[in-house]
Amino acid sequence: AGIGKCVALDLARRNARTILACRSRERGQAAVEEIRAATGNPAVLLRLLDTSSLASVRAFARAVLREEKRLDVLVNNAGLTGLPFAITPEGLEQTFATNYLGPFLLTNLLLG
Repeated sequence: AGIGKCVALDLARRNARTILACRSRERGQAAVEEIRAATGNPAVLLRLLDTSSLASVRAFARAVLREEKRLDVLVNNAGLTGLPFAITPEGLEQTFATNYLGPFLLTNLLLG
């Protein structure tokens, strides 16, 4: 939803192979189908990613490195605010993990 979906739509309109990294399979698949229909680009894919989980970030990065020939653009758009204080299963504060640590780790894992 929001900015991430708009960016994905614009990239798909430019005929880019576009991977939507989403926490929710259902919402992500709906976005993929909407973007494919709007752009005619069949190369819009869904991959699951929860940036609050470093294990999820590592698994996502491994899959991208294994499955994709190259990565030209990475848009780190995950973010949340206003949630009650929570600790992730890995012992990290959830907002900090989601908004900073997860995207930082993902970027570093995907660098050549």
